[in-house]
Amino acid sequence: MHLNYLLELYESGYRDFVGIHLEGSDLARRILVSINLSRANLTGAQLRHAFLTKSIFAQAQLNWADLSYTKMSGSQLTQADLTKATLRGAFLVKANLIAARLSGANLAHANLRNANLSHANLSGANLQGVNLRGANLTGANLSWANLRGARLSGAELDKTQLDEVILEGAYLNGVDLRGLNLKGVNLRDAKLNGANLDGANLTFAKLTHATLRGVSLRHADLTGADLSQTFLWNAEMERANLSRADLSRANLSEARLNNAQIEGAEFTNSILPVAARPYLYAAASGQIPWSQQPTRDTLDRSQFVENRGVTSTVDC
Repeated sequence: MHLNYLLELYESGYRDFVGIHLEGSDLARRILVSINLSRANLTGAQLRHAFLTKSIFAQAQLNWADLSYTKMSGSQLTQADLTKATLRGAFLVKANLIAARLSGANLAHANLRNANLSHANLSGANLQGVNLRGANLTGANLSWANLRGARLSGAELDKTQLDEVILEGAYLNGVDLRGLNLKGVNLRDAKLNGANLDGANLTFAKLTHATLRGVSLRHADLTGADLSQTFLWNAEMERANLSRADLSRANLSEARLNNAQIEGAEFTNSILPVAARPYLYAAASGQIPWSQQPTRDTLDRSQFVENRGVTSTVDC
């Protein structure tokens, strides 16, 4: 269908254009409210600054399309293909993007507040400064995505894939991240006040200068994590694994560290609660029983043999 004919039909009140082919078409700044473009081919189409609120793009092909600053609040984009699309500054409040394909897409500074992105593929997407407050990201793939400065407070992240994601300076206050794999994730300067990270895998995560006031880290694995200069006031860290973690200059005032593993942890110039002092000193000296024994305990149970022309060894 020719683009001009489509526009004429739209002006006459027709709204149903299911399966239409509009590859590379220029629809920039057009007002196409409540239009049905399900299964339409809009590959490479220009839709900058268009008004597409409450429209339907279910299973549409929008890969490489330019939707910068487009108004699409309340629109249906279920299973749409937006691979490598540009949605910079797009307005997608309460949009339905269930199972949408957005890998490599540019959504920098887009507004996706309360949008449904469950099971969407956002791997490698640019989400810098994006507003995802209250968004549903259940089962979504955010691997290798850039979420610097993103706002995720109130977002649902159950079973979300966050491998190698960048969350530097992101806002995650009150977010439920229980049991998620955040190994090696960049959370520098992030805000995680009141967040729930119980049982999360934060091994080798980067949390320098992060703010985690009142955070829950029960049973979390922070082995080798960088927590230097991190604010952990009133944090719940019972049974957290802090082995080889860097907590230098961290503020742990009123934090609860009962049964935390601290083998090889660094506390230089940190602020620690008086109540935790007896336990921390006992743990550091190997007097607390562990599932993973401290170095001193393993050496005490080792056997040292006389030097017989070789370097002394430890029989484990």
